[in-house]
Amino acid sequence: MIFSKRLSLPSQIAELVGEIEAEACADREARGIEPLGAEAILRQDPHARPHQTKKSPAPAYHAASKAAREKFWEAYSAFVLAFREAADKLKAGDRMARFPLGSFPPGLPFVTAYPSLPP
Repeated sequence: MIFSKRLSLPSQIAELVGEIEAEACADREARGIEPLGAEAILRQDPHARPHQTKKSPAPAYHAASKAAREKFWEAYSAFVLAFREAADKLKAGDRMARFPLGSFPPGLPFVTAYPSLPP
């Protein structure tokens, strides 16, 4: 639906709600589902829990599709690999180790400006 400048906002909202109701009605009819109705909804216990719930854990991040999620995972894995390689080079003494964009190199040990004095 494209919003028309001629319609007022309340009429645009009413039109959207009407479209949503029509789609829901068509979907229920196609699946053979009857709506509960107001009385059945009011009889329900608002604190009741469902008998069955989803057992799968939430994804580490959300994406539009499985293919997009896999691409994000590949990019993240490449980022972690590059970071770890750079961190290993830094630990080995290479102060010019290049870290991936968007990352923060790990902190280096503190070095005093003065030699330690004997006690």
